Amino acid sequence: MNYWLVKTEPETFSWEDLETKGSSMWDGVRNYQARNNLRKMKTGDILFFYHSGKKPGIVGLAEVIKEYYPDPTAKEGDWSVVDVKPLQKLKRFISLAEIKQTPELQNMVLLQSMRLSVQPVRSEEFSLIQKLALQDQ
Repeated sequence: MNYWLVKTEPETFSWEDLETKGSSMWDGVRNYQARNNLRKMKTGDILFFYHSGKKPGIVGLAEVIKEYYPDPTAKEGDWSVVDVKPLQKLKRFISLAEIKQTPELQNMVLLQSMRLSVQPVRSEEFSLIQKLALQDQ
């Protein structure tokens, strides 16, 4: 199993939207590196669901339920989507500021490629963020 982080603007598609729908196609990715990351995802992989914008941070956990296929929203080009479902909202929101202040997370792709909307997460980073989400702030 692999771990990933996917970004979305909550005004466009929020954690609450995913919970309400029950599952969704992760579409609209128009960056080749992000697309290639979508194509590496396998059924059962776990995603951090990240809200970008005014209050950036990790909100919840989702799961890949269908591996990549052509993006039906793409008017042109070779773009892909995966289907995801919500697993659980984190007990505590993990802000971008907190991630930046955590020494063990300094090498996260999130901090190296801030604009990349679909990115891998190392297993040790995944575990640490889950531990942080269980702690009182």
